Amino acid sequence: MKKGLFYLMMIAAITFASCGKEKKDDPVPVEDKDLSGSITGTKTLDASVEYMLVGPLIVEDGGVLNIPAGTIIKAKKGFGSYILVLQGGKINVNGTAEKPVTMTADIANAEQGHWGGLIINGKAPLADPNEKGSTEINSAYLYGGNNPNDNSGTITYLKLEYTGARSSADVEHNGLTLNGVGNGTKIENIYIPNGSDDGIEFFGGCVNVKNLLVVNSDDDMFDFTQGYCGTLENAYGIWDTGFVSSESDPRGVEADGNLDGLNPDHPNQANFTIKNMTIDLRLEPNTTEGYYMHDVIKIRRGAKATIENALVKGQGQVKDLIDLDDSKGYAQESTTISLTNSLTTQFNGKEVNKREGTTYDNVTIENGNTGCPSNIFDWTGYKF
Repeated sequence: MKKGLFYLMMIAAITFASCGKEKKDDPVPVEDKDLSGSITGTKTLDASVEYMLVGPLIVEDGGVLNIPAGTIIKAKKGFGSYILVLQGGKINVNGTAEKPVTMTADIANAEQGHWGGLIINGKAPLADPNEKGSTEINSAYLYGGNNPNDNSGTITYLKLEYTGARSSADVEHNGLTLNGVGNGTKIENIYIPNGSDDGIEFFGGCVNVKNLLVVNSDDDMFDFTQGYCGTLENAYGIWDTGFVSSESDPRGVEADGNLDGLNPDHPNQANFTIKNMTIDLRLEPNTTEGYYMHDVIKIRRGAKATIENALVKGQGQVKDLIDLDDSKGYAQESTTISLTNSLTTQFNGKEVNKREGTTYDNVTIENGNTGCPSNIFDWTGYKF
């Protein structure tokens, strides 16, 4: 046989064998693993691919990002690594207890603030329903409107790890930031460990969140502002042994009626509900800044809160159990709070701090509350 014909036959055989392979065996192109830029249509990720978030990933108006169960997204270090869903966009995180979706750092042993986090901008009302809000990390992106039922998608069984990157002391990410998000959005079973700034922050809107575990948030565990009017059900916040906060006033709950207390005349001051909450402080008793919690619950600046079945426990130090006052305004006197104090260390402030002349007949420190059940977070792998 001539050499030329032999080589042609060999090439044909190799080509035929290659064509016979299933596509799933082919390596995913590198560019398909990197996430950044804009999504204007529908983009569905593949759980068999480990993705890398290399810059801002923006879900535009009309765009949809689908993330199937078991997907892992690792983020490059930096303020510019984040996922932002704009007004009119949707994100569907379809994790399950057996296969949660994980968004985390791209290195082992990462620290708080490694990457940004997840931000959702909706069209639900703010404290002033006639105004739009500007996203904290980029003022070009607006949120808020007049649709309390706005739907930004579905998020179930999601881990958000090592979030909260900052560009300055006043411009920083949270773990999960919900800006004017409507109650047509479903958010359940969320785990946010080791993040800078707040675990979760609600800027207006009325989305309901259920089954939320926040561990070692640098600032507040659960933060509400700008007219938020929804319900947080089953909230568990933990500071582990050895944790140290870099913030000046970390809290379990922090709530403002309006943004930064600058607009007490806005018609829709925050009026929200928390059902079943546990704050678990596992730190050694210490009155040094960073080693204790300033307030278990802080309601101020025109906010009204209804907090049912709340429990604080552990041996960590706190200043006040409940603080209802602030230089920019105090909590509405119709606020209702039931808190059981099971701390083994004496707090060094007040049970209830309130402005002279105010009365809060429905704010009580009482026995018997059980707080949030811990077994609903078995899927996270956190050891209670």
